[in-house]
Amino acid sequence: MLRVILSHAALFLLPFFGYAVWLWIKKKTQTSETWRQGPMLHLALAGTVMVIVSLVFFSSFEQASKDADYRPSRLENGVFVPGGFE
Repeated sequence: MLRVILSHAALFLLPFFGYAVWLWIKKKTQTSETWRQGPMLHLALAGTVMVIVSLVFFSSFEQASKDADYRPSRLENGVFVPGGFE
């Protein structure tokens, strides 16, 4: 669950990171004024859209049929058998 939360947080923060890199490349001074007068609403909206698109994208893939049973990973005769749906 932590991986899912961190990946969506990274997707949300990606536009802000891109804006910071753009300011650094353009050699603009990175003061609080630059950030306050910057496109914060647009960056937040872009991050939110990226998170929503990723949620829709990953939820649209069906992993297994509804009748499938999950078998956890196990050791059989000293051999690791990975889990999966059967």
